Amino acid sequence: MASIYELDGRVPVLKAIPFGLQHVLAMFVANITPIIILANVVGIGTATSSALVQNCMIIAGIGTLVQLYPIWRIGSRLPIVMGISFTFLSLAIAIATTQGMGTLMGAVIVGGLVEGCLGLFPNKWTKLIPHVVAATVVTAIGFSLLPIGANSFAGGQGAADFGSANNWIIGSVTLLACLVTQVFARGFLRSLSVLVGLAVGYVLSVCMGVVDFSALNQVDVVALPSFMPFTPEFHLDAILAIVCVYLVSATETIGDTSAICSGALGRNVHKREMGSSVACDGFVSTVAGLFGCTPITSFSQNVGLATMSKVINRSTIAIGAAIMIIGGLFPAVGTILTTIPQPVLGGCTIMMFGSILFAGFGMLAKSGFSQRNMIIVSLSLSVGLGFTQATGLFAIFPKIVQTVFAENCVAVVFLLAVLLNLILPKEKEK
Repeated sequence: MASIYELDGRVPVLKAIPFGLQHVLAMFVANITPIIILANVVGIGTATSSALVQNCMIIAGIGTLVQLYPIWRIGSRLPIVMGISFTFLSLAIAIATTQGMGTLMGAVIVGGLVEGCLGLFPNKWTKLIPHVVAATVVTAIGFSLLPIGANSFAGGQGAADFGSANNWIIGSVTLLACLVTQVFARGFLRSLSVLVGLAVGYVLSVCMGVVDFSALNQVDVVALPSFMPFTPEFHLDAILAIVCVYLVSATETIGDTSAICSGALGRNVHKREMGSSVACDGFVSTVAGLFGCTPITSFSQNVGLATMSKVINRSTIAIGAAIMIIGGLFPAVGTILTTIPQPVLGGCTIMMFGSILFAGFGMLAKSGFSQRNMIIVSLSLSVGLGFTQATGLFAIFPKIVQTVFAENCVAVVFLLAVLLNLILPKEKEK
């Protein structure tokens, strides 16, 4: 069994399955939740939602395989697990509800090509994103996701029973189950706290009679992924907005790639590995757009799992990727997952979103508390979070500026942090 702790060691399939499965379980809920929330907010039908969940599982498996076994310079050859990113969720909802899913998919496709091409030339841009900028952006992402989790907790924005007693009970029990598991469980079970909470919340929802299984009566046993469920439309304002968040996602991937090298492999990350990880993010995200999914990125929870367990074997994690792909070929899996009530997702995601915020705080602490960093962080967050909450503040600007910045605090924070880092004199750090 020692080979599971080696990057290229050979592991028998039967022995690799449980180790690959644990990586799938650690990210499974987070992988499907963004598309379920998006589908509910936009009002996509159950059949299409189920197909999108299937596609997300397949895309996550493909992305993970590309990271493990690179195609040319696309993929890092590191034990990184890929999945659908929460980073894009708030902007995706804004674009899809105002301009349609076709416009969103067009922006995802083009933005992925931009990020992928950037990843092929890491020497040209990595110096623009020092640690303090990445830390500021991750913190902004955490803040931007909190209202989404709260809306789900209450039953989903626009729901007839929004904020009802049933939703409060289901969401609270789900959150409590997550919390108890996180605090009192040990070892691997602790990393599954979100999955445990989802299971408890789902069972409670079934017992309370709020889960509708009628859609399962019309589900095929096996189905191929749905290609281009939405016809892509290309609008410059939406593309620019998505590209901004792709750059943010790239900073997260850089952080995850660095963490897997230092924590699990015991060495520093190579610049080419960072670029190859970002290239995988981008180009596989373009494929995701063709299948109606939002962009893909590396999953921090799996980085933490690899660091804790030291299981870094590529073929073992590839087994997990294969499990995701196989699961995506069976529509019943996707349909069952779409029956998860919104309060259950809210109870789970509140904790996940809070952990992103906490990670941002940790990164800020590691960046140091110099006057220069204080200015970058405080001004970027106050303007980014404050201005985007003031409805109508951007009304005097052209529509393209409003689309990119008016409701997208992450884009504002990212742009301002990069500009301040370039403008402020370095000597102020002393």
